[in-house]
Amino acid sequence: MAEFLAGEREAWVFVGKSLLAMYVAAWLAMWLQLEQPATAMITVTLVMHPHSGMVLAKSFYRAIGTLCGSLFGLALMSVFPQQRELFLFSLSLWVALCAGGATLYRNFMSYGFVLAGYTAAIVALPTIGNPLNVFDSAVMRVSEVMLGIVVAGVVSDVVLPGRLREVLRRRLREHFAHFIDFARDSTGGSMARRDMEQAHLRFVRAAVELEDLRASVIFEDPEARARSSRMRLLNQRHMAASTSFQSVHHLINRLQRSGRHTVADALIALYAPIGAALSPEMHWRHQPEVLTARLEACEVELPLLAEQLRATLPDAAAWLEFDTGTTLLRRFAAELRDFTSLEASLRGQRVRGSVERVHFRRGNDYAGTAIAVLRTFLTMTTLSTLWILSGWSFGAGAMLLATIFSGLYAAAAHPVTATVKTWCGYALGILAAFVTTFFLLPGSDGFVMLIAASMPLLLIGPYLITRNTLPGVGVGYTLGFVYILALKNPMVYDPEHFFNDAISQLVGLGMTGVAFVFVPAVTGTGWQRRRQLQQLRRQVVLAATDPLEGLLYRFESINRDLFQQVVAHTRPGSDESRSLLAWALSVHECGRAVIELRQDLLHSELPPSVHREVQAAVAAMAQLYDAPDAARWLRAEQAVEQAIVATVQDSSHASCRPVLLQLHLLRSALRDDESALAVYITPAVEPVHAT
Repeated sequence: MAEFLAGEREAWVFVGKSLLAMYVAAWLAMWLQLEQPATAMITVTLVMHPHSGMVLAKSFYRAIGTLCGSLFGLALMSVFPQQRELFLFSLSLWVALCAGGATLYRNFMSYGFVLAGYTAAIVALPTIGNPLNVFDSAVMRVSEVMLGIVVAGVVSDVVLPGRLREVLRRRLREHFAHFIDFARDSTGGSMARRDMEQAHLRFVRAAVELEDLRASVIFEDPEARARSSRMRLLNQRHMAASTSFQSVHHLINRLQRSGRHTVADALIALYAPIGAALSPEMHWRHQPEVLTARLEACEVELPLLAEQLRATLPDAAAWLEFDTGTTLLRRFAAELRDFTSLEASLRGQRVRGSVERVHFRRGNDYAGTAIAVLRTFLTMTTLSTLWILSGWSFGAGAMLLATIFSGLYAAAAHPVTATVKTWCGYALGILAAFVTTFFLLPGSDGFVMLIAASMPLLLIGPYLITRNTLPGVGVGYTLGFVYILALKNPMVYDPEHFFNDAISQLVGLGMTGVAFVFVPAVTGTGWQRRRQLQQLRRQVVLAATDPLEGLLYRFESINRDLFQQVVAHTRPGSDESRSLLAWALSVHECGRAVIELRQDLLHSELPPSVHREVQAAVAAMAQLYDAPDAARWLRAEQAVEQAIVATVQDSSHASCRPVLLQLHLLRSALRDDESALAVYITPAVEPVHAT
């Protein structure tokens, strides 16, 4: 009951703030003598959110989209003032390109593209019969939208604000504590593959969630903006440390499965100081400054302990395996120390100095974007053709609704279902607006009576928005109510216009759903998942060929973004989900090893013959992940083996040792019988060992 009441309180606070913002925007629009106060109310509906940071983020991108769309609509009408066919063709192409742009982003930047598309339609379509009014229309629409943005932002930030920065701070500390606890509790060494897969899934979701929150909270809080670069770098260090963590455990598990228990036990013993460093007294276990000091001491201890443990091993093969694991463990300890150190600086009262600037890169499927562009273009051109051939005087309303929802649902996983639910909500909103317009408003006088007449039915929409069980219905209801109510200055009561406008809007929204039936969305489909999995595997090609500057950050962030996109549409625990997780882990381990190998090559002075062999091994790994099969696996395994032989023969060069260890890690990963590459493994070739 307490949870229910708390949820209801949050819901009704949101309803109250939404209604307050809508009515304040309407009153100001009337006071400023703007033509359509309803436009300001619609803007408030679209940008309101329980958290003020989200409102400001949406408002920022809506403002940019509105300005761009208005300028394009003005330019379009200027170029084609009397050529309706060319005008509608160009507008359809613009809206389609904006819908495609909306699919490339997973945050409110996509919303800016949607706005740029339908603002051009809002500005230009009503003036298609009188081009001379297009400038006035653009000024009015921009003024109404900006008024709604300002009012929504002020109300959200002043009236019972829900601070997104508190959510971000809580999530940062939760993810930090979870990663530290997981690393500490895993020092026993062996970890089941399924446990590692689930850990990887949590790490990926944490990385993407934190980036999305950071991208919104910077609009709300100046302190968050000052710390934004540190938060980005913290996320990157978390991703790098988690990849090294996974590589360590994969290596230990492979050693145990192959019967190399002596080496595995030595690596577990070397891992123990890291666990001890992460195990201060209970109340200090999640204090990053304490952990940083202990990890620095651990880094000093690890080399001496490694020498002692190495001396207990029996032969050169064991030494090579142990040295490979030692390199991974020392890298993990250093990255974990960097991670805790940056977390400590973020929690400090003051931010001092600057940090390396990094970016969270996204992985996009441009084929899906092209399909969204095609679908939206066909929808708009079909409606344009029907409008021209029929001479339908309300065709502009149909096109406008199609413009809005073609962009909004371009990246939806189930756009037909979403459109149907929105259509139902929109129809109910129109019905409620009809009752309000022709039965309640005519008997009222003044703005207070306007509120009293419209609020009882209007508040249903914002309340439905808070119900997760009815996605789309609340937005559809609110938009239908406000849009068809069409508060004007002065108000007009015309039943014939009301019904014609309602029919055109429902037809336009319905046409959007029909378009999604004939040109289905690819988001979440098996076809797109296969493409995204291929793109995920090709991140090893990126690791092998892209410039090294900033490569590690690009590799880590794109991998996680792609993985999050694919896993969001697979059933947990299914064979497809397990296969995806296996590929993600394999790409992370081999891709990171290739990057480290290339960095070692850059900073070493290998003989040309060795350098060529190592480069050939890197290229063979890229070809294997680009299109995996048994033949390419064999070529990659042979190339890595030949590079190891060449490196061993020139082992007199001190710079050969780091390269040899990375090559050995690649060979170990290639022969992992639990990895995604297991189906391609052919009988093992006798490995070459080094002293």
